[in-house]
Amino acid sequence: MPALFIPHGGGPCFFMDWDPLETWEEMAVYLKRIAATLPQKPAAVVVVSAHWEEPEFTVMTNPAPSLIYDYYGFPPHTYQIKYPAAGAPALAQKISDFLGKDGIAVRTDAERGFDHGVFIPFKLIFPEADIPLVQLSLKHGLDPAEHLAAGRALSPLRRENVLIVGSGMSYHNLKRFFSGHDPTSETFDDWLTETVTADAKTRSDRLLRWKEAPAARNAHPRAEHLLPLMVAAGAAEDGVGEMDFHGLVNGIALSGYRFG
Repeated sequence: MPALFIPHGGGPCFFMDWDPLETWEEMAVYLKRIAATLPQKPAAVVVVSAHWEEPEFTVMTNPAPSLIYDYYGFPPHTYQIKYPAAGAPALAQKISDFLGKDGIAVRTDAERGFDHGVFIPFKLIFPEADIPLVQLSLKHGLDPAEHLAAGRALSPLRRENVLIVGSGMSYHNLKRFFSGHDPTSETFDDWLTETVTADAKTRSDRLLRWKEAPAARNAHPRAEHLLPLMVAAGAAEDGVGEMDFHGLVNGIALSGYRFG
């Protein structure tokens, strides 16, 4: 299985009307096409969302996760969206074991449900909700090295038909996003694509120093929407990275990436 970094949009953006109507259409089409590009149907998915942080990496063990509607001010129908994917406690235990084996502290959470960084994009990727999902948190501090290491620890799962997905956004400065075009978004996006598509060592070295990239803090005043990329890149091992999606939303450059 490849490892992916996907843009998950803004709130429930794919399930409501916008002005202009096509605002999120290109990204929605990309997400809907992902399943057809995989080598086979995954046995399960491990997903790291920008919207869950814990003091230590924490893995969801809930066999029947609920949904967390962690967005605000959207139309009432968007709080009725359903995505009844099962959890996978046995896979969650394996994730804990892999992380622990590499000396990475890990906790479990039996109550946690899927946040919108999971159920919104996956409702497009696997609309039948017939593939078990296990969510793994980010770790407080948002240290790139720790998240790359977590991805590396989980990389063997790819050989077990498990899809590893980082769900975030390659640009996440909401103030600039809603004020219109930000020319620095292309600057950072170009750097990020050059980084992801470099050889594995260069990729890791540059991601560790992402704050030094041109326009880095314009694109990410806080790093939580970029750190899921670190997990996917770590899971790539020495695999080649490529741009899987590129588009403009409200004049902002956004990209998705695939490894392997």
